[in-house]
This record gives sequence, C-alpha cells and structure tokens, in this order.
Amino acid sequence: MDSAVSELLVPDEELLPWQQDRSRAPIATKVVVAGGFGVGKTTFVSAVSEITPLQTEAVMTRASEATDDLSATPEKLTTTVAMDFGRITLDDDLVLYVFGTPGQQRFWFMWDDIVRGAIGAIVLADTRRLTDCFPALDYFESCGIPYIVAVNHFEGTESFDAEDVREALTVPPHIPVVIMDARDRLSVIDSLLGLVAHALEACPE
Repeated sequence: MDSAVSELLVPDEELLPWQQDRSRAPIATKVVVAGGFGVGKTTFVSAVSEITPLQTEAVMTRASEATDDLSATPEKLTTTVAMDFGRITLDDDLVLYVFGTPGQQRFWFMWDDIVRGAIGAIVLADTRRLTDCFPALDYFESCGIPYIVAVNHFEGTESFDAEDVREALTVPPHIPVVIMDARDRLSVIDSLLGLVAHALEACPE
C-alpha cells in the first residue's frame, strides 16, 4: 500500500462506533448560520467545526468604508465574501454541515444557493445592533425554513435575557431564542442542538 495513503487511514480503535459499522451511513444534514455584518458567523463556524473550516475571508479596504459599519467592531479586518463551511458530528451518527452566509447586503444574492437543502437556520444577533438581523429573520420567515435566534454575547457588552430580545425583535413565541458565545464550542453546540430539535418539531417527517 502506498505510504501516503496508509498515513490517511485511521485505526479502527480510533473510529466512532457508527464509523466502524459498515452497514449504516451517518445522517447528513445542512444548517445555515446567518445574520448581520460582523455578528460572529465565521467565529461560530470555526469554533464548532471538527475539520479545518473553509473560509472565504477578504481583507477589508477603504473602499467599503461607506457601506460597512465598523463602529461596533472596530478591530474587524476581514469579511466573508462567499461563505463559511464546517462540519460537526452530533449524536453518534448525525453529521451537520454548517454553512455561514455573508453578512453584507451586496452579497445577499448568494443566500438562495447557500440555503437550498438546509433543514434550518440560526440567526445570530448582536444586542448593540439588533436591526441588522431583521433581513435574515424576514428571509427565513418568507422561505418557511425553521430557524432559531442566537444572541451572540460580546464581551464587555450589556447582558439581556432571551425574552427581552424576543420582545425587541417581535419573534413569535414558538421560535427559540438563546443566549450564547460564538467563541465557545460547547455554547455553539448547544445552539445547533436547539436548532435541530426545533427543526424536527417543525418538520417531523
């Protein structure tokens, strides 16, 4: 066997139970992370992905100063121009493919392609600029795709209860609203589990 190929093979004892069972394949599902510019979508995908995430980050230039508001995130130097992509295995044989959408309005034309086939979406919100997530909320409402709202709590900002955010965004009672930290893997996983549960409840078939 070619040495390069053999190095890629994982010993059976290091595989998960479902990976050792050749009679079944994992259930693969697609979820989308959306929201306004600089809300933490790339960080969200990077924190949870078990593979090196695919990122389409471009360095921000002075040309975008008139359209991209950096007042809440002055340290932001790059922006997603296509999508972010990562993968995580949950519940033994459930694999989630996580796609992050670009936040700026000039890239919204890509959303239809990114969202196609998704079981649900997470709309990230920043309490300093809640209005930035309205386009994503309107989009998923109009598409009929199950979604939850995840408030990404930025360090040094005021903390709000989930129900306060729900009221401010006029999110319906049946839509879960959670407080999380996009930098924290466990917090992100909890959000994803919440989305999967909500999607199953909304579309049990």
